[in-house]
Amino acid sequence: MIAIALWDGVEELDFAGPYEVLTAWARMSERPISVRTAGPSADAVRCSHDLKVVPDSTWDDLGDVDLFVLPGGDTRPLQADENFLERVRTVAGSGALMTSVCTGALVYAKAGLLDGRPATTHWSALDRLADLGVTVDRDARYVDDGNVVTAAGVSAGIDMALHLVARLESVERAQEVRRYIQYDPQPPV
Repeated sequence: MIAIALWDGVEELDFAGPYEVLTAWARMSERPISVRTAGPSADAVRCSHDLKVVPDSTWDDLGDVDLFVLPGGDTRPLQADENFLERVRTVAGSGALMTSVCTGALVYAKAGLLDGRPATTHWSALDRLADLGVTVDRDARYVDDGNVVTAAGVSAGIDMALHLVARLESVERAQEVRRYIQYDPQPPV
């Protein structure tokens, strides 16, 4: 199962971009792929731009996770929440592929998942990530370091999710997903 974290303050496109890619992959693949959002409760979360979203599951009801996506946004509460950090460590310890978008990397750093690893995050948080002792790749859209993959902001999360499809199934499937969602990363301006 693929789990995408939601909480009050999550950046909408940091979770919605990977969600779009991963659910398109689930529909196209012959593999049994399930994508679920998870939050602290069954109540709606208020995202960073005031969108309200109801998680599919609570943390306690989530079950086994194969791939975990931690978006960015206002991650300060998560960085200070030892229960959440322990939950992240537990998911990682179970063998899940841990991924983050934007400032989700700061949470992974606080949880100890980025110790001795290269990583990236949103350009505005690169120095904060470096201050946490992480080897920062300032130019990368995403960094794949085995069982932890970090991405810069918003559209880099889509790039990372397409990379995951290529890594976990095939380049051809990732290309099919990219075409299906009509993602063409050439900026119009």
